[in-house]
Amino acid sequence: MLDSKYNYSIQYYQALYSVGPVTSSQRWTFQCYSNYGRSPLLWSEPSDPLELLFSGTLHKPIIKAETGSVVTSGSPMTICCEGSLDAEIYVLHKEGSQKPWGTQTPEKPENKAKFSIPSVTKQHGGQYRCYCYSSAGWSERSDTLELVVTGIYHKKPRLTALPSPVVTLGENMTLQCVSQEGYDELVLTKEDQKFLSSLNSQFIYSIIQYQALFSIDHVTSDHGGTFRCYGYYNQTPHMWSVPSEPLEIHITGQRPFSPSLSVKPNSTVHSGDNVTLLCQSPYKVDTFILSKEGAAQQPQQLKSKSEAWDFQAEFSMSAVTSALSGTYRCYGSQDSSPYLLSYGSDPVELMVSGEVTLNSQTSENQDHTVENLIRMGMAVMILIVIGILVFEGWGSQRQIHHAAEK
Repeated sequence: MLDSKYNYSIQYYQALYSVGPVTSSQRWTFQCYSNYGRSPLLWSEPSDPLELLFSGTLHKPIIKAETGSVVTSGSPMTICCEGSLDAEIYVLHKEGSQKPWGTQTPEKPENKAKFSIPSVTKQHGGQYRCYCYSSAGWSERSDTLELVVTGIYHKKPRLTALPSPVVTLGENMTLQCVSQEGYDELVLTKEDQKFLSSLNSQFIYSIIQYQALFSIDHVTSDHGGTFRCYGYYNQTPHMWSVPSEPLEIHITGQRPFSPSLSVKPNSTVHSGDNVTLLCQSPYKVDTFILSKEGAAQQPQQLKSKSEAWDFQAEFSMSAVTSALSGTYRCYGSQDSSPYLLSYGSDPVELMVSGEVTLNSQTSENQDHTVENLIRMGMAVMILIVIGILVFEGWGSQRQIHHAAEK
């Protein structure tokens, strides 16, 4: 019998039992019962079993999510646990649960245990640890795996880069996450991995929207990649919203060449014309990127074509408008590191002039209508005046004729 302490409250009765001393090789399963003092031989049904694992002999295993710890609701995923070569059993625990989430014998020869989840739900979000067991005893517990389930809330934030998603090595950049929904927190991730530790964030509230600004000082090549942002509420920190649209950050000056950029037919065109911007390079380029200076939206990308001794891509713009006016540069990248770009081409200024907008046409039509109405009104007035004069003349003639008869 274990040392016990019996407590009573207005809501429940409880008994506290002290267990010890323990050794690392122990694995105990406990159940408890209750009875009345007047019937000491009549006991209740047993409680659910509680298994205690006393760890510490083996080195702690490594725990990870094979597809990343940020996973979309409804997707399959696998939690992998890898420990000592002589491990015989792996046990996975989820924080807040008194029972093991699962047990597995390790796969050989890797000696890993894989815990599969066919379809992730919001209940799977949380913190996980794993242990392993051999004849020598139990291991230390692994580090914590924090599993986040996205897509729980359907109002997605919007992510933009300031001043541009194409940034030069060493410059500063800010990623702006904006939401119309009043989430408690806005989170930034890079390629499905949590990426907040090295970014300074500032949460701003206004009456119409919430936003978080993530500042990146002195951009490095590691900042190139695909970013997304999410929102969540503090009471459910492992349940995130649908992600924002992906934002690709490209770092320039990472390839030792510059493409050339030209415009056909001319850099000064009229509204409605068709324009082609041609990027060329004598060096190997897998993808050309065309960027407009000061534009927060994603740059255009085209796979290169090999022509003679050059690599090139043609960016066609049909029925251009004044909104396309601006300064353009093109860059080259390679498939091995698509977010690391060459130096930029010399800038090309595109000027779109002579635009006649729908509003001006409508205004012009309205002016013509007003003019026509004025003309019609004046004509009617003239006819009325003439009618009055004719009537007065006819009246005078009657009066004269009447006087003559008398």
